[in-house]
Amino acid sequence: MADGKEVEVKSIFIYPLKSCRGISVSEAPLSCTGFRWDRQWIVVNSKGRACTQRVEPSLALVEVELPNEALLEGWEPNPSSFLVIRAPGMDVLKVPLVEPSEVANGVSVWEWSGSALDEGDEASHWFSKYLGKTSRLVRFNEVSQSRPTDPNYAPGYKIKFNDVYPFLLISQKSLDVLNEQLKEPVSINRFRPNILIDGSEPFCEDLWKDIKIGENTFHSTELCYRCKVPTINQETAEAGSEPSETLMKFRSDKVLKTNKKPQGRIYFGQNLVWVDSLAQEKRKTIKVGDPVYILKMVSSYVDVSV
Repeated sequence: MADGKEVEVKSIFIYPLKSCRGISVSEAPLSCTGFRWDRQWIVVNSKGRACTQRVEPSLALVEVELPNEALLEGWEPNPSSFLVIRAPGMDVLKVPLVEPSEVANGVSVWEWSGSALDEGDEASHWFSKYLGKTSRLVRFNEVSQSRPTDPNYAPGYKIKFNDVYPFLLISQKSLDVLNEQLKEPVSINRFRPNILIDGSEPFCEDLWKDIKIGENTFHSTELCYRCKVPTINQETAEAGSEPSETLMKFRSDKVLKTNKKPQGRIYFGQNLVWVDSLAQEKRKTIKVGDPVYILKMVSSYVDVSV
């Protein structure tokens, strides 16, 4: 509860193809690496390095679609199940959800490198044409690869092609406060959260340490340090100075007065891990409308991890 109001899940988003458009869903199965299908695929360049909106803003215009049943707990793909990919000026690309057998070696995402499953020449030609340079579409191989989270903040947890942690949570009220200060309001898609909550005070999620969503317990790791992606309009792929310029005025590490020396970073959103994933293998689900309970919180930004 927050000031007598119930905090609840307002929206859930998954991003099957990293740095491309997300999908708003009413429920999503949890896994130890995040929501099922989230950041399962990534586009890499000729050197195997991840392509993201930081250098390829046109990825913001790439839409993805999963079968409706793919978000049901326990569902497994069959030969007629596809990830459907669309982009301006391009034919529709259908990628089988059944795992491919080809392996791509030398794939790298930030500090991690390893192998991935290669989605074949048709997908490679599609993205090479769209981006105007040699590219391949690959899928994280959870059978043979493991990508750990930062052991200083979340020892024992894993991710797929996520940036740092399995889940990102943001409050609607935090977005509202930002938009009150902008000449042109921005959509939540600028910040690419997995979980959007409502009913809490602005930025109170910064101080949460342990929360329960429905029946599932989550632990906060670090506040989310924002890169240039929020400055990219997700409808046009055009970059600007906002909302980062405004956020620097009231969401920088200097203003928040954390316990670390300021580095000129801005923060928006709270990273999470699913605590229950370490104790059990069975997949669970969270849904829009699920209540959010604050189990533990800190009193100031001096005690917040950044």
